[in-house]
Amino acid sequence: MVAQVVMLENVQNPAVAEMQRIFQSQRQAFRGQPMPSAEERQSLLQTLKEALVHHQDELARAVSQDFGHRSLDETRFAEIMTSLEGIKYHQKNLNLWMRPQKRHISPLHMPARARVVYQPLGVVGVIVPWNYPLFLALGPLMAALAAGNRVMLKMSGVTPMLAETLKLMLSECFSTDQVAVINGRGEVSEAFAHLPFDQLTFTGSTEVGRTVMAAAAKNLTPVLLELGGKSPVIIHESYPIADAAERIAFGKCWNAGQTCVSPDYILCPPAKLQELVHSLMLQVSKMYPTMLSNPDYTSVVNEKQFQRLQILLQDAQQKGAELIEINPGSEDFSASRKMPLTLVLKATPDMLLMQQEIFGPILPILGVGSLEEALRFVNDRPRPLALYYFDYNASRCEFVAHHTHSGGLGINEVMSHVGIEDLPFGGVGASGMGRYHAQEGFLTYSNAKAVLEKPRFYALRYFLPPFDKGLHRFMKAYLLR
Repeated sequence: MVAQVVMLENVQNPAVAEMQRIFQSQRQAFRGQPMPSAEERQSLLQTLKEALVHHQDELARAVSQDFGHRSLDETRFAEIMTSLEGIKYHQKNLNLWMRPQKRHISPLHMPARARVVYQPLGVVGVIVPWNYPLFLALGPLMAALAAGNRVMLKMSGVTPMLAETLKLMLSECFSTDQVAVINGRGEVSEAFAHLPFDQLTFTGSTEVGRTVMAAAAKNLTPVLLELGGKSPVIIHESYPIADAAERIAFGKCWNAGQTCVSPDYILCPPAKLQELVHSLMLQVSKMYPTMLSNPDYTSVVNEKQFQRLQILLQDAQQKGAELIEINPGSEDFSASRKMPLTLVLKATPDMLLMQQEIFGPILPILGVGSLEEALRFVNDRPRPLALYYFDYNASRCEFVAHHTHSGGLGINEVMSHVGIEDLPFGGVGASGMGRYHAQEGFLTYSNAKAVLEKPRFYALRYFLPPFDKGLHRFMKAYLLR
């Protein structure tokens, strides 16, 4: 405590000092109530649910303002409705998850009782990205509250309207020593990662994830990292191309490709490549006959991200790629941050878009001659957050599942596995570590404490040295047989 008080006194930035004060108040409040009851946790979840229902329209409008234009329906479906379903799921299962688990006692340790008690960790920090700023704030929040913790949410500076709206919403229904929203950039963001949380959750880029993990390591803070990466799509030669195009186009165009599990590139049999291009063009045109003034089509979030995507396209074209822009209304996008979906053919590994996570409406399509070649291509690269395989053959699907590593696997679908609340969500290897959603989220934000309880009768006295008693010889013979 002394070091932390000194840290507060030496801070020059008032916003950082206030953030540290909130952290200390949450820590103190947790010490006063280290094991909230199921009823108390259920009440917090219900309060969160009611607030989300009440403020849903202003939250959706705030996200749209931050993006320049973000489809209100995309926000309602992907962020609000999914969050509400998640809260209901936690409410339904919380009492079961909280029950201590009885564990086996071997004869060597009898008589005794063993159990695992799921205890809150304390104060949880959550660093929220800009692409789904509501869903990726509320997902960890509900899991951490269900586990009995206090929570501090560090919102992205890229989405300030949503950050302020969410801060106002949560301040109306929670005290800051229970749930606090921290806004600000620069020094505030850096200082947040250095707070000695009991657990820290970060969603964002791999580069920033390394920085966050390094900061957390100074306090030995456990971290959950959800880092994205290049999520591939593999299409088997037997799969109907029109079906694949329908599902892939939906996922790639959703939020203008600004999704951590968005399809990043497609591995397609060469003989089916032109059919796939044609089918994608038809499907995108069907969903978005126009884009520029279409309320269903989302903008790239800001100028920085827009220019990054333009550089990816320019680099690919300079290195020999063929670009196919799907612009059904033949509109002029020069004065807008809306970008039509652009297919990239003849992509090569030296192109930037094959080295970096795209995170926008750009979709490379590569021809591969066989399933084995496709799996080699994927396995030669960092493990992705998601992998998508299109095939109706069950044995081949099982083969792909066993011979690839990814945070999640979608078979004949893209992205929607994230919305299944009973499935854990997270990455593996370069795409992250740790899981939330489902019971795994409750476990992530809990300390699984081993408890061994002995009765008044102390059987171990008969095992005390010297180790030459008949009972010792008997137990050795029993255990080593």
